[in-house]
Amino acid sequence: MESTGTDLLKRSHIIIMAICTGLIVANIYYCQPLLVLISKSFNIPESKGGRITFLTQAGYALGLLFFVPLGDKVERRSQIGWMAAAAVASLIFAAVSPNLLCLEIACVLIGATSVIPQLILPLAAHLASPSRTGKVIGSIMSGLLVGILLSRTLSGFIGAWLGWRGMFWVAAGISFLLLLIMRFTFPQSRPHFSGSYASLMRTLLTLIREQPVLREAAVINALGFATFGMFWTTLTFHLSGAPFHFHSDVIGLFGLAAAAGALAAPLVGGTADKRNPRITIGYGLGLLFLSFLLLYVWSDYVSGMIAGIVLLDLAMQCTHVSNQSRVYALDPKARNRLNTVYMTVSFTGTSLGSFLGVVAWDFGRWAAVCVTGMVLTLLAFTIYGLTYKKEKLAL
Repeated sequence: MESTGTDLLKRSHIIIMAICTGLIVANIYYCQPLLVLISKSFNIPESKGGRITFLTQAGYALGLLFFVPLGDKVERRSQIGWMAAAAVASLIFAAVSPNLLCLEIACVLIGATSVIPQLILPLAAHLASPSRTGKVIGSIMSGLLVGILLSRTLSGFIGAWLGWRGMFWVAAGISFLLLLIMRFTFPQSRPHFSGSYASLMRTLLTLIREQPVLREAAVINALGFATFGMFWTTLTFHLSGAPFHFHSDVIGLFGLAAAAGALAAPLVGGTADKRNPRITIGYGLGLLFLSFLLLYVWSDYVSGMIAGIVLLDLAMQCTHVSNQSRVYALDPKARNRLNTVYMTVSFTGTSLGSFLGVVAWDFGRWAAVCVTGMVLTLLAFTIYGLTYKKEKLAL
């Protein structure tokens, strides 16, 4: 059966989708609290070990580009199933990697095969009525963002207990269970696109050319995601050194602070349904700048770090959920392809942000990271202001 309304998208479906989304997306973040452990295991500098985060995010961007568009051409539940099987295989490869090169290849594959949340979100948007699309997206985004943030907590404890390889084995087991759950509980959907894969990919360029809202949302989100990736990549280095000297299990606990902001996603989505989501995006960018200012000023205090983390995550909720609601509303028949462009650009920003974070850390440690975050936020503000002015003139 298949529906384009609320018939099959029950509350239980939304809850299961949120849980599966959170646990699958966690695959690409487990490595972050383990960077110091991995670096010591292969006897390499921390900055070199930090490349693992960049490669995982780059793999995710590749998966978004080449796999997510297929959701408009093939049945989404079937695609989710074989993608989950590939994710399990990639995680096992990481767990048994004999050297850094193999682990880096495995991390690219983990990223590429963990794009399932970006298949689930368009599926949910397709099954929800237009009047509650934003709220549904926000609810599932809560699961996704809690998964991203608590993955670091879980990874920190498992890493301290079983080592970094143990974390990848645990992740493989979780992903296998999710494969079974998604296969037997997710509703089916009928694809709208009947052309070839090549023609499907060509339409991505058409959407970029014809949809200015898509271009603006993607670029603003990419800059926001860049600060997010940069922050979480370097946080491990900052907290493991002076004055904190925390181990991976304690570092992972900081993900709990960020999870508090993730609970705001349904509220943000509901607001996007009722009023112009651009307003929420502006608030989000303001909070993002404030978060890096606090992280800079209170860099030596646990309370200051926690306050900055909560604000940072709340800021990401405001910008990302609101931008995604705008993008999904552009063309319901092309939601997977719209999501492909939007999320590919966004996670390209994340991977570049992770790279910039390592460079900033080598240049000036935590202070340089925070200043870079503020500069990227100001750039996003500039783009937001220019496009907002153009939109008002058009009206």
